[in-house]
Amino acid sequence: MPTRLILALLLLLPSISVHAAPDIGFAEAKRLADQDEASLTPQQMETLVASQAAILDAGAAACATPRPDLSPFVVVAELDADGKIVRTWLQGDSPLAICFRKYVAERSVVPPPRSPFYASVELSFTP
Repeated sequence: MPTRLILALLLLLPSISVHAAPDIGFAEAKRLADQDEASLTPQQMETLVASQAAILDAGAAACATPRPDLSPFVVVAELDADGKIVRTWLQGDSPLAICFRKYVAERSVVPPPRSPFYASVELSFTP
């Protein structure tokens, strides 16, 4: 019995390592997002932006504070085939940026045309 278990685990190991995502930093994730977003048709981009808008609105409400630090920030997300956000990167360190990244990390958007797919949201505020 233990031999079968060990053999089964050994058979699974190649598939586990194949699907392991590379460890990349913010700059590389942002480059991939710019590249992936540029490859979308106008209709696909419109659909993605509409899907992101719903998250932006809800995230803004969830992260609202009486006097937020409105420094600009960028969140990059890696999407799986179902549009689930599986990893995020953040440029910016305001409490609002950190809250928004945490909020986004638990959400999904419209399924992308391929997986993995990288998308970004750049937020800046004007008084």
